[in-house]
Amino acid sequence: MLDDFFIRALIAGIGVALVTGPLGCFVIWRRLSYFGDTLSHSALLGVTLAYTFELNIALSVFLISSIVAIILIKLQSRTNLPGDALLGLLAHSSLAVGLVVIGFLTFIRFDVMGLLFGDILAVTVKDITVIWIGGAIILCILKLIWRPLFASTVNYELAEAEGLNPERSKIIFTILMAAIIAISIKMVGLLLITGMLIIPAAMARNISSSPKMMVIFSVIGGLLSVVLGLFSSLEFNTASGPSIIAASLFLFVLSLFKIKQSPQLKN
Repeated sequence: MLDDFFIRALIAGIGVALVTGPLGCFVIWRRLSYFGDTLSHSALLGVTLAYTFELNIALSVFLISSIVAIILIKLQSRTNLPGDALLGLLAHSSLAVGLVVIGFLTFIRFDVMGLLFGDILAVTVKDITVIWIGGAIILCILKLIWRPLFASTVNYELAEAEGLNPERSKIIFTILMAAIIAISIKMVGLLLITGMLIIPAAMARNISSSPKMMVIFSVIGGLLSVVLGLFSSLEFNTASGPSIIAASLFLFVLSLFKIKQSPQLKN
């Protein structure tokens, strides 16, 4: 018989996997892997501000990550620096500022390991509610912007010529990325959330023949990663968050034995 905390962890993990699958496909298609790291690093600053001003952690992380994403978009239009340089600048700066703020908060006890690697076994019913409601909202918005976002991923100029407003869909997508990081930070932590976005989608790309199949396999891979990771952590007494990412890696390695990329999915 499974304990209540383990069942809650499964429900929370499944909720996150359903959202990270489709988002992760766009992360792969648009080559935004380092962008996910930047937002996850900025989440530390959101957490420290939440403790400082007694705010909801998910809301604070979402606001800070969204601000960082918007700053990145503005900097891209105002400077000649390459995208990877801007991402590195924002990622390390926001992480450093967050650590500096933690140094001043001597009156608050921080679970640094929990922040970095998450603790899905500690999720509450309230956390599950936030994950599932927030995830449903994210998926609904993603469905609404799917056509212009996908079109701009394939050919930005053509999407713009067709009046699909790719810039708006790009901004909305970056905010959705901030949202998924905010609602899943407690599950896998700051350092591993990008893994949930990238690895199942990368696995799906190896075995998919179309974008639609890639999305489906990415979701399935995320769900399997959660289930395998949680049960393996229960069996071997390992950390739950890293175990989920390790399970994702295992599935990715298996996918290497059957690579069927269609021309549409090749770079």
